[in-house]
Amino acid sequence: MMVNRDLGSPSQCGGPDRLLMSPSGQIDSLPMSTSRTAPRITICGILELGEHSAAGVTHVLSILGPNSPDPPEFAAFAPHRRLILRFHDVIEPQPDQIAPTREDVERLLVFGREVSETPEAHLLVHCRAGVSRSTAAAALILMQANPEWPASAALDAVAAIRPRAWPNLLILEFGDALLGRNGEIVAAAGAIYRRVLARDPEFGDQMIDAGRDREVSAAYRETG
Repeated sequence: MMVNRDLGSPSQCGGPDRLLMSPSGQIDSLPMSTSRTAPRITICGILELGEHSAAGVTHVLSILGPNSPDPPEFAAFAPHRRLILRFHDVIEPQPDQIAPTREDVERLLVFGREVSETPEAHLLVHCRAGVSRSTAAAALILMQANPEWPASAALDAVAAIRPRAWPNLLILEFGDALLGRNGEIVAAAGAIYRRVLARDPEFGDQMIDAGRDREVSAAYRETG
């Protein structure tokens, strides 16, 4: 029987782009520690879900809008553990918008630890487009699984398979604090934003109009 609850209940889903990359950007298995390997991670948007019903997904992190319906594509996938988080893709308080909270990030990291402790795990992380909320969540899960990695390595691995990745800065800020990275994650995010803007300068204007000017400013911040 399929059950659709918030945390880790049997459910169904699948996923595209694999995140099995080394810090150098080469597709590979990820060393989580000296004794284990990091789980296989896939990132996608909702429109891609239906392409991956046979991907062998064992865990799903779904990040949806507060009023978004559960994607019907889930019905085609085998049972797996699932966490559903619901908030908008914003980084500042806005009218009629629910921002991610520290509790949301705590929950996704707890779920990430469960994934890391599951042999042969395959985690699918998705949001609406597979660009912002999901890429931030995937990067934090990678950093938690690989504490010896610099934040830039995990962010680069995510960006290598989702070139338009624009990780939600508020999610990264909460994760930075929870993982004790002392600002390293937030500082490293600027390079990811900068690459996107180098390819598509007008995207910065879109993000500023959406109230995400802090991310655009981070792209141009001097690094020392």
